[in-house]
Amino acid sequence: MAEKPHLNIVFIGHVDHGKSTLVGRTLFETKAIDAHKIDEYRKKAEEMGKGTFEFAWVMDKLKEERERGITIDVMHQRFDTDKYYFTIIDAPGHRDFVKNMITGTSQADAAVMVVSAPEGIMAQTREHAFLARTLGVTQLIVAVNKMDATQPAYSEERFNQVKENVNKLFKQIGYRDEQFEILPISALQGDNVVENSDNMSWWKGLTFLKAIDKLDVPEKPLNKPLRLPVQDVYTITGIGTVPVGRVETGIMRPGDKVHFMPANVTGEIKSIEQHHEQLPKAEPGDNVGFNVRGVGKNDIRRGDVAGPVDDPPTVAETFDARIIVLDHPSVVTKGYTPVFHTHTAQVACTFIELKQKLNPRTGEVLEENPDYLKNGDAAVVTVKPTRNLVIEKAQDFPELGRFAIRDMGQTVAAGQCIDVKPKKM
Repeated sequence: MAEKPHLNIVFIGHVDHGKSTLVGRTLFETKAIDAHKIDEYRKKAEEMGKGTFEFAWVMDKLKEERERGITIDVMHQRFDTDKYYFTIIDAPGHRDFVKNMITGTSQADAAVMVVSAPEGIMAQTREHAFLARTLGVTQLIVAVNKMDATQPAYSEERFNQVKENVNKLFKQIGYRDEQFEILPISALQGDNVVENSDNMSWWKGLTFLKAIDKLDVPEKPLNKPLRLPVQDVYTITGIGTVPVGRVETGIMRPGDKVHFMPANVTGEIKSIEQHHEQLPKAEPGDNVGFNVRGVGKNDIRRGDVAGPVDDPPTVAETFDARIIVLDHPSVVTKGYTPVFHTHTAQVACTFIELKQKLNPRTGEVLEENPDYLKNGDAAVVTVKPTRNLVIEKAQDFPELGRFAIRDMGQTVAAGQCIDVKPKKM
């Protein structure tokens, strides 16, 4: 039978709002993980005095088990619904969650934003929502979780309050109604995940699994040149060098020659695999591992991008970008050098020119060559990477032209590349 259409989905939201529990519950309900595994985790969790953590452990345990067996799709877990097969990107539970969240979200076709019903919107809810928007995620499901823990339990009134606040937030950052769906669940108890729940007889809308089946598969940029940002590089005994990443544009087949930038090395693709199966080709949206002949493990690293030999990825001498300052403790001036996160690369870049300050809503120019930028300002700036960085114009390769800017442990700005001055390599 033909493979179902494939979607990458990322789970985001404030810490402790139940992302991991919802991931575990989803894998359990779609039979991606056996019931006896859950029982085993439940017993272990109870022994350690963490009685409600069994679902949350699923991804972490899988991750540990997988790290020991070093398979190619570390961090990725598959599950199937009637309509699609999904890859969950980037298991939660990372110390530096936002860095991975940015990489994960830039690879996602859709996001599940988990918001705790008792707590409502928190700082990271806002940050993740803004990043999702900046990184080009146009479909979200907002799961208002922990409905079993509201006062009183399963309170329709509390759900409506949270829903109204989420609506407001999403509108502020530029989402339209049809791009997101808000629904109440309890991941721990399983309410409204697969079946409508008697505990929330007031809810007439979709269950969580029905909502994810309503997502659309984005159109694939097949006719563009190949671009595959490298997420990790493994050496596998008997096979050789195996980079892992997601095809953003174009098609990759065994036998193709690819050029990695900024590493500036060429190799030939021997084989491609996904979820332990060999593929005859990889298309946009596929998270794959591929074995490359002629490239050593130390020749390439995370942040490099593979492309065709005759149309290799662009390394920037400098680039112009349209940015919006979200959350900077003071002001942004010339000479400022924070870290830019774009596709899988994280490179410090220096602001060498503040060209124009813009109206964030209309894009009209408010001021030429401003002295500084503050929170809420939008601007066109020229930036110079401190080391080699692949970045493309967002209009040519949106997936490689968007970025988040981080400094001091927070996201200070976000934006997209509008022009690149290529570096001679």
